[in-house]
Amino acid sequence: MPRDSGKISGNLRRPRRYNRRLQRVFYISALFSIRHCEESRRFYDRKRSEGKRHIQAVLALARRRVNVLWALLRDGRTYEAVPPTAHAA
Repeated sequence: MPRDSGKISGNLRRPRRYNRRLQRVFYISALFSIRHCEESRRFYDRKRSEGKRHIQAVLALARRRVNVLWALLRDGRTYEAVPPTAHAA
């Protein structure tokens, strides 16, 4: 017997597309970075001015931090507050 409520059926489980513990780690990291990192605060404020709610803006910042971390791992670089400049050849 289905244990669904309301008119929606077949919605018993949440999708497992990503690791929830890892998402929580990056969410908390984004929360702290808003207070302590000026660049993160500007990104958060920009998302808020675009009309996003607090949680949406923090999640957007968390995703951005994941993307930066992935790029650093991919390129074998370490994090620098000032991004490297492209040299004209």
